[in-house]
Amino acid sequence: MSRFHIEPALSYTQQHKTAVLLINLGTPDAPTAEAVRPYLRDFLSDHRVVELPRLLWQPILRGLVLTLRPKKSAHGYEKIWFQDGSPLAVYTERQAQALAAALPDVVVRHAMTYGNPSVADVLADLKAQGVGKLLVIPLYPQYAASSTAAALDKVFEQLLLQRNQMSLRTVSRFYDDAGYIEAMKQHIQAYWAEHGRGDKLMLSFHGIPQKNADDGDPYPDECRHSAKLLAEALGLSEQDYIVSFQSQFGKAKWITPSTQALFDELPKKGVKKLDVFCPGFIADCLETMEEIALMGREQFHAAGGTHYQFIPCLNDDPAWIAALTQLVEKQLQGWS
Repeated sequence: MSRFHIEPALSYTQQHKTAVLLINLGTPDAPTAEAVRPYLRDFLSDHRVVELPRLLWQPILRGLVLTLRPKKSAHGYEKIWFQDGSPLAVYTERQAQALAAALPDVVVRHAMTYGNPSVADVLADLKAQGVGKLLVIPLYPQYAASSTAAALDKVFEQLLLQRNQMSLRTVSRFYDDAGYIEAMKQHIQAYWAEHGRGDKLMLSFHGIPQKNADDGDPYPDECRHSAKLLAEALGLSEQDYIVSFQSQFGKAKWITPSTQALFDELPKKGVKKLDVFCPGFIADCLETMEEIALMGREQFHAAGGTHYQFIPCLNDDPAWIAALTQLVEKQLQGWS
């Protein structure tokens, strides 16, 4: 048996279409422990996500983590689940649909690094449609090995199995893209115009272990640079905003300052009204809607805060779709 996939019944001249593939992290298919368990298993088995030796990590994962964590995570998903599915899945699909409408001559699809629709299934479908040129954009503005590289690994794995490989371009980061910064600026200003503004704006990014940064992962610097550009666009001084990192997991040291620690500390320092936005998340998900919007509010109020506002992610904001369209058009230049 050949190690390569059998090619679709298309001549070479029929494999000329250009496609854009948007990739996000993934989500369970339902807010239940039974659905969360295989999702977590795939996610936490990725060596990009947990860099411990497999012989050490897998017994812990399969024995302890996958016994206790699925039920807890499922409870969190229950609190944020939309009628038509997971918020991350819903918003990512909307982004792909809006991009497709803006680029009628390009095939646009989305996939998830873990869960459905899988990168393997989507690439097979694109192959069957006659796609020969593929632009891949992981929906992570700031590059991290545990997110961006993990997504691109899935694509590279599939290309290794193609007998007639697609031409490939990738966007590994867009943390300083002018359109991305402008979209966030407009999004936040529109929120403030409707809901008012707090004492300070917290820009909370997903965290990574400190060792990853020490070993050369550029993620923390790119996060801080995005935050600086956004603050400048909003006309904020250094005293008006703070950068933090959330979603710590395990006992290893993670990059600081911790979002959760600041929820306790800021009210004691006189910050009673806090606005929180998550620039590293292009679509709302468990980490923003449950961890920040719900749990963060409770923690901040318990620490003495009086007003707490979570500003939703860009999601399908028209300003973001316009920025994404411009980013794609720039990357597709020269591909006729």
